[in-house]
Amino acid sequence: MIFDHGPDQPLETLAVARYAVGQQFKSAWDPESMPDQWQRVRTLLDERQPKRIGINVSETFALADGLTKTDHEALVGAIGPHASKLASAEGLAVGWLETRSQTEIELYPDIARLAHDLIARAFSLEAITVGETTTEGLEWWIREAALEQNLGLWFHPSISKQSMQQNRPTAQAGSTSGLANVIQPGDLLHIDFGITYLRLNTDTQQHAYLLRDGETELPAELQVAFDRGNRLQDILMSEFGTGRSGNEILLASLTQMRSEGIDGKIYTHPLGYHGHGAGPTIGLWDQQRAIPGGGDYPLYPNTAFSIELSATSDVANWEQAVRIMLEEDALFDGERTYFLNGRQETPILIPSR
Repeated sequence: MIFDHGPDQPLETLAVARYAVGQQFKSAWDPESMPDQWQRVRTLLDERQPKRIGINVSETFALADGLTKTDHEALVGAIGPHASKLASAEGLAVGWLETRSQTEIELYPDIARLAHDLIARAFSLEAITVGETTTEGLEWWIREAALEQNLGLWFHPSISKQSMQQNRPTAQAGSTSGLANVIQPGDLLHIDFGITYLRLNTDTQQHAYLLRDGETELPAELQVAFDRGNRLQDILMSEFGTGRSGNEILLASLTQMRSEGIDGKIYTHPLGYHGHGAGPTIGLWDQQRAIPGGGDYPLYPNTAFSIELSATSDVANWEQAVRIMLEEDALFDGERTYFLNGRQETPILIPSR
């Protein structure tokens, strides 16, 4: 129980338990003198007469909705007239979860760098044998590489590819694999990868291109497609501002995106103690419109986000449109939004041999 006694007064932090909880919450219950633990809760409330009682329930944010039905019923039944004072404390819960401390702000760029370094290793001949390695095999390679560094993974890595010829044969003659996901020259690879370190999470999507024989650089039209993805990142981040809701940021960004002729989608989310963290929703991949509830929540300083979006372009000599899917981790400090460890501005180039 945390009691706010008003301006310029310290918070009173109590544990209705036999023992203190850490150094912050001192014990406020003696089972021998008062065996009923809920009765002690009622006594503490009677003594302090709070105007409101915030509890961990929320219709909008799952991360602020942890009070079980059984405990809620027991609480209501125990506190008598104080039950009318119960209110959702989602603002407190979400605000505490989303706000990064100064130490976390200083450490987060190094955590993002660890993720970028692992992606660079995966998108190289260290991990790929062209014509043999599959996208699935590469997923397991980067997962094991992360575990070798004692890094957690909050979801299984996802690696996919786009090819110039949509239905081209991908297995070598005589191969028994016959897998459509064998990595070949001319493939545009995509990864979605997130690590957990020091309780903080990353969420990154980047691309790599396997050079064909005779190629020494990325085809120009693929770079143009990639530039559109970077431009959409710039548009979105320029709309961040303290107090603006996720929906306001989204709709303004989509308006500017369309005015520039970019075919894109925005589905950005908060990041922190959870991969999809507490804070405002800024679009969903399947809902490019205002999102009730989560999208109405405002932006606050010292919060981290996965700047997640995509831009689709027609590319010469490709049988299908190319979708550039980007996700880079960033921090909003109240005045500016910046990437924690830079961003990808061109796909990683992988030689064919």
